[in-house]
Amino acid sequence: MFSSRVNPLLVVSAAVGALVGLPVVSVLTHIFSGGTGTTWSHLASTVLPDYVANTLVLCIAVGLGVIVIGVATAWLTAMHDFPGRALFEWALVLPMAMPAYVLAYVYTDFLQFVGPLQSLLRESFGWSKADYWFPEVRSLGGAVTMFVFVLYPYVYLLTRTAFIERAGGMLEASRTLGLGPWRSFFRVSLPLARPAVAAGATLALMETLADYGTVSYFGVQTFTTGIYRAWFSLGDRIAAAQLAAALLAFVIVVLLIEWRSRGRARFHNTTGRHRPPGGRRLPGWRGWLATAACTLPLSIGFLLPAYLLLRLALTDSDTPLGPHFATLARNSLLLAALTAIIAVTLAVLLAYGARLSKGLLAPALNRLVGLGYAVPGSVIAVGVLIPVTRLDHWLAQQWQQWSGDNPGLLITGGIAALVYAYLVRFLAVALQSVGTSLTKITRSMDDAARSLGLGQGATLRRVHLPILRGSLFTAGLLVFVDVMKELPATLVMRPFDFDTLATQAYTLASDERLAEAASVSLAIVAVGLLPLVVLSREMSRRRR
Repeated sequence: MFSSRVNPLLVVSAAVGALVGLPVVSVLTHIFSGGTGTTWSHLASTVLPDYVANTLVLCIAVGLGVIVIGVATAWLTAMHDFPGRALFEWALVLPMAMPAYVLAYVYTDFLQFVGPLQSLLRESFGWSKADYWFPEVRSLGGAVTMFVFVLYPYVYLLTRTAFIERAGGMLEASRTLGLGPWRSFFRVSLPLARPAVAAGATLALMETLADYGTVSYFGVQTFTTGIYRAWFSLGDRIAAAQLAAALLAFVIVVLLIEWRSRGRARFHNTTGRHRPPGGRRLPGWRGWLATAACTLPLSIGFLLPAYLLLRLALTDSDTPLGPHFATLARNSLLLAALTAIIAVTLAVLLAYGARLSKGLLAPALNRLVGLGYAVPGSVIAVGVLIPVTRLDHWLAQQWQQWSGDNPGLLITGGIAALVYAYLVRFLAVALQSVGTSLTKITRSMDDAARSLGLGQGATLRRVHLPILRGSLFTAGLLVFVDVMKELPATLVMRPFDFDTLATQAYTLASDERLAEAASVSLAIVAVGLLPLVVLSREMSRRRR
């Protein structure tokens, strides 16, 4: 029988919650730390205003961009019928497989002065450099463009679902009241979808604030680049922690804005209609205009860069695909697989513990774990390194006193600390997937298992896990892909002479060896396509 005493899984939840919260606490404790003060004073008087201004501009511009593109494409594919609609329904999520820093490398090679596009223009029209103006891709505006066309699928996915689930019957009612398509959109559909739009934009802003590769490569000074510079170039961990705390404040502000934007509003579908709307037919040029509107973000965010990557990889005969590439792939796969297995295991324990708990503590701890995804990788890296390095030195000292030998850095010298940082960052992804699926299993199954004499562990093993098999695979796959693409935490915390596909792509691109970076980037994109294939199949199945 299920015990009414303290749930042992609650202890696991508390321990995991404490470990996830430790990096954030470690960062926050250094806000008012004095240190030497020299580095912070130098940063405050020179580059800190640029960090604040550039980060604000990025957030505002990317937020507006992803909302416009995400809402427009979601509205077209959910509520209208036009040429190619069935294809765009799932294809518009493909840019999610393209990390923003990979997009930055590709378009830099394509749009720079000696790149294919400008060379073609000069050859075709006989221009010289002084005869025309071309926008600089390696700029703040270029970074905004990269983020918008990679991150708009967050808004697209959530908003399209909201349109389908909430707008169908309501639109029919609005049309009977004499509202046209545009008035129905602004007065009915968009207000109903506002929570989804806000949630998607928030996710996109979290990714923007967490990015390091794009802004660093484009020379845009943000808090993320400042953290890396303070830690490695200036060697001041206190200044790095203070910058990390400032970045964390940006994240908290974004989350508060999203939370307050909802207010006390609640959105429910009371029409009794749950089937997706058939879609209003767009005739003639209107239909082809809708096709062009959906083709543009898909082409810029995925089709063109994927073609350019493949072209670079195939035309450069010196691209290394030998033992070194195999080592990079092995390191990336090892980290991703190990993190995914641990994350899914912990997610099952946390979600099942919350299911068995009758109090509020377990769900609250799960929400605490869920906040880890909102913390940028650079902040987590700093927050992990400070306490773990101290623990490492203490363990080495104790080992030396006991055995007489100095073992070196046991945790930070290997991949353990890096896997820990990944878990803090991405455990929320697995927990969300597992927790959502677990809520769909009725309590009557637990009662039936109890009547058959099964305990908590046996019920989990023999009843829930077989039902959750598909969700566990999806959760592991999502964590696997996120780890493969993660750059800031990996750059900061990777062991000496331990590179991954992501770090190698960044290093090659930083050295302007873009053709060599293409093969490595293609591998990252190919892995990123895996969950999107699963997602697209699910979208196709639920389309009708």
